[in-house]
Amino acid sequence: MARQPTLKQLRYLCAVAEHSHFGNAAKACHVSQSTLSAGILELEDALGAALVERNNRQVILTTLGREVVDRSRDILMDVDDLVAICDASSEPFTGKMRLGVIPTIAPYILPGLLKRLRRKHPDFQLFIREDLSGHLVDALHHGELDVLLLALPYPADNVETMHLFNDEFVFACPRDHALADIKKMTTTDLRSQDLLLLEDGHCLRDHALEACSLKDSDISIPYQATSLNTIVQMVANGIGVTLLPQMALDARILTGTEVKVHPFSEHNVSRSIGLMWRKKTPRRAEFTLLGEFIAGENS
Repeated sequence: MARQPTLKQLRYLCAVAEHSHFGNAAKACHVSQSTLSAGILELEDALGAALVERNNRQVILTTLGREVVDRSRDILMDVDDLVAICDASSEPFTGKMRLGVIPTIAPYILPGLLKRLRRKHPDFQLFIREDLSGHLVDALHHGELDVLLLALPYPADNVETMHLFNDEFVFACPRDHALADIKKMTTTDLRSQDLLLLEDGHCLRDHALEACSLKDSDISIPYQATSLNTIVQMVANGIGVTLLPQMALDARILTGTEVKVHPFSEHNVSRSIGLMWRKKTPRRAEFTLLGEFIAGENS
């Protein structure tokens, strides 16, 4: 009869599957490569089957290995949820929480949020990962994160979401632009403009275009940037115009520039900011309290 695998061995195998490299998997698990390799060998011995093909260039999972990885991820997530059930039985905001946040929210909300959380809940440990929405959703499904703070909607299976507040978009342009002194800004004024946007992968791009009822064909996109700070500097230098979220303006992203901004006359030119968590999580009540805390600070 095969011996029972350990949770540590299953974590090692899942890390190898994720990184396709023993060295990188070992770093992710905070162990030496020899320790991780030995753990995988012990797992194969315990199960009586080869799970990994090894060569000098890459690590490849066998067909059985891929199935074991899929089942191992479910097992590890159930174990994490078991621990979370016990954590959830205690007072909220007294344990640990892993929060994923997208780059177009993190620098504008987190500094104030973390300060207020530390003041009100000194025993609460909030670990932050900043990344693109797609990467964060993958990490949520793999049990690497507990809850996400992002712009909604975002396509994901087996999750629940909580709307917190709307973040309005404003028009930003150089001071000598033809629209700099416009009295009533509408979304139709954006058509055929050189609109500077974030590169593909940033959901802010899609939400901004959707909020303004625009398609890529309606505008000229001379450049795609990786951050809002880069876009602001390009607007300040006359390269184009852009749409900025109000939270970035509130965080003084335009300080030191002569960029002019105009709100839109239409309603609901905005993005929805919210939380996302796994449907099966036992910490739903605590995540709801976190959402109410964030929403209350941004109302």
